[in-house]
Amino acid sequence: MGQHYSGPMARLGLKDLRNPAVVAAFGGWSDAGDAASGVIDHLADTYAARLEFSFDPEDFYDFQVNRPTARLLSPTERVIEWPTTEVLVAALPERDLVLIGGPEPNYRWREYCNRLMSMLRTVRPRIVVTLGSMLTDAPHSRPVPISTSASDSELARELGFELPSYEGPTGIAGVLSQECEGAGIPVASLWASVPHYVAEPPSPKATLALLAQLEDVLNTPLDSGELSEAAAAWETQVNELVADDPDISGYIAALESRRDEEMPPPTGDAIAAEFERYLRRRDRRG
Repeated sequence: MGQHYSGPMARLGLKDLRNPAVVAAFGGWSDAGDAASGVIDHLADTYAARLEFSFDPEDFYDFQVNRPTARLLSPTERVIEWPTTEVLVAALPERDLVLIGGPEPNYRWREYCNRLMSMLRTVRPRIVVTLGSMLTDAPHSRPVPISTSASDSELARELGFELPSYEGPTGIAGVLSQECEGAGIPVASLWASVPHYVAEPPSPKATLALLAQLEDVLNTPLDSGELSEAAAAWETQVNELVADDPDISGYIAALESRRDEEMPPPTGDAIAAEFERYLRRRDRRG
């Protein structure tokens, strides 16, 4: 399936896509609870995305850090799956999405981004959206906070986002975003907060929140499939796990109280705006 990439991208099926947008998430440092990579997996599965190519893992990965995985296809057949970055195309009813997913590379970040930028110049996307997730003290029982930013003033104004203000260590998504900005490709960044006390993946509630925010950014309906049910089941399971521990329950209650103080009830204007967004999404779904 697919092919390893090392040369020009023009021969690949990435030209003449319909109103293309690119969505990227990288496992590891910027993927707490696998929430961000979960969006890529969900979209790839939901829309039967086709694999255009994958990078040769020998070029970018340390196999003692990102180990290959042995998988049984049958009692007598086993395969080795190598860590790599894949580029897929999901054909939505209204547009094409190019999906970039894989572990954050261990080596040669500049060359890695150069190859992705070569692909992006072929695709000529309207926007690139990078996804991430981080461990925070957000309570699991409240809506998932999503931190957003946009690469330039025009896009920030259009989306109601802030310009990037973060300073400090960054990941491959941050490096790729900077390369896109230098090439004049608009970039939006979405980061979900995953409760640090339930950090083990998966985190379907955070994945669902990222998917909903992505839908608004792209102004394109996205099928959530069974994510809503998975998110509700996850929250119920966490509630059951913490119910018998008064210390953890008290800690979470304090987080809830602080979050409620920080996030007052929505105003009438906010409710009306959200309802209008819902109607637009419903009308687009037809």
